Amino acid sequence: MIDSMEGESPTVPPHQTGWRRIKSAFCFSLDGFRACYTGEEAFRQEVWLATFLIPLSMLLPISALSTALLIASVLLVMIVEILNSAVETVVDRISKDHHLLSKKAKDMGSAAVFLSLVNLTVVWASVLWTEWN
Repeated sequence: MIDSMEGESPTVPPHQTGWRRIKSAFCFSLDGFRACYTGEEAFRQEVWLATFLIPLSMLLPISALSTALLIASVLLVMIVEILNSAVETVVDRISKDHHLLSKKAKDMGSAAVFLSLVNLTVVWASVLWTEWN
């Protein structure tokens, strides 16, 4: 979590349109990546996994569609991890007290990450099996 942003609410002003809005949204996205990378060990591990798996997928002698499936499965894990981290951050912002609903929300986020990792494994195994047999 980022304590330095406590109480701040950086949003794109409603009057921003066009390229200025796109630039602002892009900067907020970079802030989100930075927050997740610096604050979440699991996301850092997945980034390092992606830095290995994505180039590997491009080096393998497989079809372009298979390469796209491999890359998409890696990116899906990272997307789900970011959303899980966002849920956990909001739950922690509301209260640090142990509550059944807080646990339920965090466990559901964790289950989503787990399923995305299962998906990654199944996609990679299926593509490699199909392409090499």
